[in-house]
This record gives sequence, structure tokens and C-alpha cells, in this order.
Amino acid sequence: MRSAIKYLYLFLGFLFLIIGIIGIVLPGLPTTPFLLLTMYFFAKASERVHNWFIGTPIYQKHLKNFQQKRSLTLKSKLAILSFSTPMMLIGIYFTPLIWAKWLIGAAILVHYAIFFFWIKTEPETAAIDKQSSPNQ
Repeated sequence: MRSAIKYLYLFLGFLFLIIGIIGIVLPGLPTTPFLLLTMYFFAKASERVHNWFIGTPIYQKHLKNFQQKRSLTLKSKLAILSFSTPMMLIGIYFTPLIWAKWLIGAAILVHYAIFFFWIKTEPETAAIDKQSSPNQ
């Protein structure tokens, strides 16, 4: 049973990795949330796969700063919210139960509160300076 869960975590990790890579090149599809899910599932599945993932350029460019500083640039925050908010609003529109609509609405408010009050906003210049520094 343990190995079945491990394989499920590996499958989900690679699924979200593929979606995250698609998000790198497809405008409108955010990358960061899918790569965060990738990192979570890989960490649950296998230490070796997790270590491989954190050594990839995808992790270094898109997640390393968030994991270390728990901060995102305003551009990243807006990109994530511009995708997730319409998806949640679609959920509200198609949900027939009024209590479920309220629940999704509350989730949207919590989502925004987390993004603007819990996750720090990193200045764009710091992110650019970090990318151009030769020490990475």
C-alpha cells in the first residue's frame, strides 16, 4: 500500500511538473502554483526525486526564491491571481448550491488575504538583480 501511494505522489508530481512547464510558455497559465505542487508531491514520494527537482533550472528560476524568502514579485502574484480568480468564479457560477457559492467566495477572500498579507511582495529590481548575479 505504501508503494502505491508513493507512485501516486510521483505521478501527481510529474503531472504538475508538465502543467508547470506548459505554464512557462503559455501566457495566462501560471507556473508557480503547479511547480509548488510538484515540489510537494516529489518530497512526499522520494527524497531522490525531490533532490533532482530542486537541482533543475526550473526550480532555481521559479521557486527557489519563494521557498527561501517566502516572497513573490507583484508581477508573479498578479499572474497567479489572474488565473486562479476566474477559475474560482467559474466555480461559483456553475455551483447550484448557495452555501457552496459562499464557501468558494470565502476561499477567494482567503486566497487574496494570503497573497497580500502573508506572502511578502519582493521588489521587481531585487528579482532582476538576483537573476543577473553570477553567483547563482
